[in-house]
Amino acid sequence: MSSEQVIDRLKNALGDKLKGTFAQTALRIYAEADPADIVEVTRVIHNDLGARFVIASGMEMETDFEVLYHFAFENMPPPCPLVTVRVHLDHEKPLVDSITSGVPAAAWIEREMHELLGIEFKNHPNMKPLLLAEDWPKDVHPLRRGRPWEGKVDRKI
Repeated sequence: MSSEQVIDRLKNALGDKLKGTFAQTALRIYAEADPADIVEVTRVIHNDLGARFVIASGMEMETDFEVLYHFAFENMPPPCPLVTVRVHLDHEKPLVDSITSGVPAAAWIEREMHELLGIEFKNHPNMKPLLLAEDWPKDVHPLRRGRPWEGKVDRKI
């Protein structure tokens, strides 16, 4: 299925929930969504359109945070495109709804992004620590820019 056909399917299923779409290559499609719509957008892509959730990634940018949700449309005739849905979050308070209600497989990666970048995922079913030690300071996120702790945290080993 061509990238244009995949974009048409996304637009037909999601309408104005998508702020924009473009094909970077024949197999790489990007879509932009408002954070308020991300639960519905990812649920439709995963459950209604049958795409497999691959992973999500978070990045701290100069002025905001981005969360990118990656889906593979393996249920379509080859070649199978990868669709990435991007949301931008406020730099001072990165907050977005958890997509786990429609995409349960996102639970662990949301926990990872929370710990390492400090992104808050509202309504996450189990936001307990995943990677960092139990005594790691709650307000220290190792992948954030301009870390006031300069890579050193006093801990007993």
